[in-house]
Amino acid sequence: MRPVKILVFSGSTRSGSFNGKLAGAVLRELALGDAEATRISLSDFPLPLYDGDLEQTKGVPEAAHKLKRIIQSHDGVFIACPEYNAGVTPLLKNALDWVSRISDPGEPASAAFKQNRVFAIGSASPGAMGGVRGLISMRTILEMGLGALVIPQTVIVSGAGSAFDAKGDLADERAASLLKAMVQALIRQTRFQLS
Repeated sequence: MRPVKILVFSGSTRSGSFNGKLAGAVLRELALGDAEATRISLSDFPLPLYDGDLEQTKGVPEAAHKLKRIIQSHDGVFIACPEYNAGVTPLLKNALDWVSRISDPGEPASAAFKQNRVFAIGSASPGAMGGVRGLISMRTILEMGLGALVIPQTVIVSGAGSAFDAKGDLADERAASLLKAMVQALIRQTRFQLS
């Protein structure tokens, strides 16, 4: 069986983002798990704030179509989700909103989030809760709003300012084991969906 194809990205494009580091650590762990992993940055898909009138007059921006095609070319997706004010970052929510508007002929609504695609989420935060409140919002958006299959395993990194070593790997054993377990579950569930 071919290696599963997993897309990895962060809901933050800030230089030095903890969630960018988390995405990098997940990417490396996926490579160890016999997965074909691809990392993208949402900065490569600039999108205006979602506006129904804008969509009506100008259509869905090409960047949203490109992002949808990339998601659909993968079997699974990992999203590193920063927490802003106990919720999802505007950048991430806006990207998901635009992509959800695209359904090609014969596709269900929010097609990029369905069709046997498997999602996993995680977060890294300097706070003690590790961004868990934002993950609750993200899971609700993906599962209830978009109809996505999101595995229950997740990785939560608290104290992110000192959580990564010089190579970008997780120094904390507990966080590292959560990451490994989440990656293994994502690969396993993705393989199951393909079978």
